[in-house]
Amino acid sequence: MGGEDDETRFLGLLDILLESCNIGIHRRKIFLQISLFMILPLCFVYLAQIQISEIMFKEMMNNEFLLDAEPQGTQLHKRISNMLTTERAAFILFKVSYLLLFILLGLFSSSTVVYTIASIYAGNYISFMKVITVVPKVWKRLILTFLWSFIAVFVYNLVSLIVLIMGIIVFWSNPITGKVLLFGFPLIYLSGFFYITILWHLASIVSVLEESYGLNTLIRSQILIKGKMGIVTEIFLILGLSFFGIEHFFKFLVVFRYIGVGSGIGFGILCLILLSISALFGLIGQTIIYFIYKAYHNENIHESSLTDRFDMYFGEYVPLKSNEVPLEEYNV
Repeated sequence: MGGEDDETRFLGLLDILLESCNIGIHRRKIFLQISLFMILPLCFVYLAQIQISEIMFKEMMNNEFLLDAEPQGTQLHKRISNMLTTERAAFILFKVSYLLLFILLGLFSSSTVVYTIASIYAGNYISFMKVITVVPKVWKRLILTFLWSFIAVFVYNLVSLIVLIMGIIVFWSNPITGKVLLFGFPLIYLSGFFYITILWHLASIVSVLEESYGLNTLIRSQILIKGKMGIVTEIFLILGLSFFGIEHFFKFLVVFRYIGVGSGIGFGILCLILLSISALFGLIGQTIIYFIYKAYHNENIHESSLTDRFDMYFGEYVPLKSNEVPLEEYNV
């Protein structure tokens, strides 16, 4: 992302996409290693749980159908009922285990990519073995940030549900206000949820690169995106559409088996590769956006400062200050 500070802060969508590709291609060795050992397993776990969840859900639906058809009090009814209880417990346990593993791999992947981009900018020597040592030093910060982000989402959903219920009680009887509520509420809710999601992702980057963590990273992220919401909205929309398309392509061809087993395996591998590439370039793009926001607010990410403060492998990890001197250039 070359150029002076004034140019950096006004980089657009195409510039960010091109710079993400440029970084990925020129540093393909380390990003290939990160992808193989972290991002690929993350995406594999995500796609695998879709397939496994579908199999478990179909089995539960089949047993529920058999249970409804069998008269109560019979031995078969009791056996099916016990089996269904076990399957439901196994399904919940599987989902909880998947969520924990997914969160763990997600935090590992994001922290390594973010640190790699920052090290590239600082001109530091970077290797995969050095990069993975960032995880033990920042995982507590990332976990706290994740927990606060989760709380923010939970509170937002709870408040939205209360507002929706009150709106239905008060306005639903009127045809005009009822239609406004029907079409307006989902739009407002999705906009708010999208905004919190952006803060969540940016907060993870802030947790790795700055002193802030937990609730402070969400506040910090909100400050950073002020005045420049358009570019991050465009990036996240592209990423969201990419993930949505790959996921439904996988469901249609692999999970629901509209093609043969051999072709299904081939398309499953293709979806895994595409999802991994999207995830990698998504993380690279989000980190670049962070640097753009720092430049936009005249905050420093000096190369010398990065070198001094970001030597977390051979010394004590010292995160960046949120304010130092203006970003002058970002050469990769």
